[in-house]
Amino acid sequence: MATEEQIRQSLDEILVPGAMRSLVKLNLVRDIAVSDEKASITLATTAVNPQTQDWLKDKVAKVTTGLDGIKEAEIDFVEASPKELNEVSNIIAIMSGKGGVGKSLVTGLIGISLARSGYEVGILDADITGPSIPRMFGISVRPTGSETGIMPALSKLGIAIMSINLLLPHEDDAVIWRGPLIGKTITQFWEDVLWGKLDYLLVDLPPGTADAPLTVMQTLPLSGVIITFTPQDLAAMVVRKAMQMAQKMNIPIKGVVENMSYFSLPDSGKRIELFGSSKGQDMAHAAGAPLLAQFPIDPELARLCDDGNIERYDSEELKRLSESFLQAM
Repeated sequence: MATEEQIRQSLDEILVPGAMRSLVKLNLVRDIAVSDEKASITLATTAVNPQTQDWLKDKVAKVTTGLDGIKEAEIDFVEASPKELNEVSNIIAIMSGKGGVGKSLVTGLIGISLARSGYEVGILDADITGPSIPRMFGISVRPTGSETGIMPALSKLGIAIMSINLLLPHEDDAVIWRGPLIGKTITQFWEDVLWGKLDYLLVDLPPGTADAPLTVMQTLPLSGVIITFTPQDLAAMVVRKAMQMAQKMNIPIKGVVENMSYFSLPDSGKRIELFGSSKGQDMAHAAGAPLLAQFPIDPELARLCDDGNIERYDSEELKRLSESFLQAM
């Protein structure tokens, strides 16, 4: 007769409509019991509308009774909040005191490198007034869900993504909110979104050291932060403020990433440091953390981001980022 583990494995093949992640990965399977050729399965109703619940009940019963020795399946539902179900192993914030240095880009690149390595990954876009994650990933569909929670959108590689831009009527609509409302929205993206089981949740922070970064650092159980910067002296000076904020909040800095570090001439491959000499090692020393990567100015990467195809990008530096990031964790 099929065991509880075999039943769980079969449920891992059932994708929840709208979310396109499995019942197991969304952590909706709350209990499995097997006795006398009967399987009793309890599922959570979190972020699942009544129509989807009916579909899941029929689908789970059909799959379960198809297993060896299971002749009857009883499917029950219980209520639970997303916060109760979310199991995230590592929450990493990508931050910088300076705007325009590529935090969203670095967030996206870390996300795709982890997804390619087989990890379950999510991205929480905490840049409420300047969100760019959905555009880079080519996502325009609205998140699904119910009164009990929200399902994040899913990228082509299977990265779960939640951003304010996915909730706006038009992606270029301005979000003109004061700090408390921005903070509340970020909190809801953590507590009211069903992230399920994730190996990594990456949090794309807005620039500065004010309300939004403070909300993230005080509300989310961060495992650490990644500092992003560009080579200019002015940018490096402002970024140090973000480092100090993380240190004062007792959040470990896991690594630093230098963006727009250089430009390689197409014909010769010669590197031109357009924004001055690299600050990579200096910033790594100041942060007391490793230099994870130095990304060049890459027109191909810019084009892919504009086209919503960042997940197609590949380079040797991206591979190095993947390796160094995992080592730093």
